[in-house]
Amino acid sequence: MERRVFRVNGFLVIGLLVLLAAVAAAVAVPFVEADGGEVVVGVTVAVYGLILAIASTGFVVVNPNEAQVVQFFGRYLGVIRSEGLQWTLPLTVRRRVTLRVRNFETDRLKVSDADGNPVEIAAVVVWRVVDPAAAVFAVDDHIEYVAVQAETAVRHLATSYPYEAHDTGRSSLRDSSVVSEELTAELRERFERAGVEVLESRTTHLAYAPEIAQAMLARQQASAIVGARFQIVEGAVGMVSNALERLRAEHVVELDEERKAQMVANLLVVLCGDRAAQPVVNAGSLYS
Repeated sequence: MERRVFRVNGFLVIGLLVLLAAVAAAVAVPFVEADGGEVVVGVTVAVYGLILAIASTGFVVVNPNEAQVVQFFGRYLGVIRSEGLQWTLPLTVRRRVTLRVRNFETDRLKVSDADGNPVEIAAVVVWRVVDPAAAVFAVDDHIEYVAVQAETAVRHLATSYPYEAHDTGRSSLRDSSVVSEELTAELRERFERAGVEVLESRTTHLAYAPEIAQAMLARQQASAIVGARFQIVEGAVGMVSNALERLRAEHVVELDEERKAQMVANLLVVLCGDRAAQPVVNAGSLYS
């Protein structure tokens, strides 16, 4: 949609207007004292004033990292990107569009994840306008469009993934790299029609909703305890097996199956218990 519009350096036009004023003065001065000279001088001044008034409507100042979208009586002419004082077709309307990089952070949105659990999520989007004409004409307000579409994309993303993955190989909202890539791709597709480019997007807040936060925290703690216990038991079994193998290989003591079972039970209690073991001195034998 974007195209370049006719424009020249504004200072060059100012120089031409000054030169034209000098020419008009040179033409009018000889008639000042002549009979009927007032008419010639008046016509010259009026013509120059009309030219100056019309030409002055073509001046426009373009700031760094900005663009001016030019319209002539409702017709789109093009875009000016060159910085400084510029002059374009007179009697045109210009609309300023900033090309600077901007951030938009969504509010904390309460949605249900893929497992139906209510979660709170927020994200920040880094964006900029790359097509000023599309930003002006394709949507009513490109800033409001970015805000609405960003929140819509975040809601859609939150419903596509669970808060945390309980199955191996399944992505979750806590996988920041996967979530950011998908959110950025969806936002680029949504923003393209408005002439907006998405540079980056990331989640800034992610948590269970307050009404289930305590229950989910207990669930996470239970899962962590089970995982830790599983690792402890696995390590303890390996240590007991190694101890029995070394006792047998080095002929330290000969144990029958019952004594082995008693030794394994004692070692597992010591290694897997969550409290310090209390030693007990046995004065008798195992069979008495």
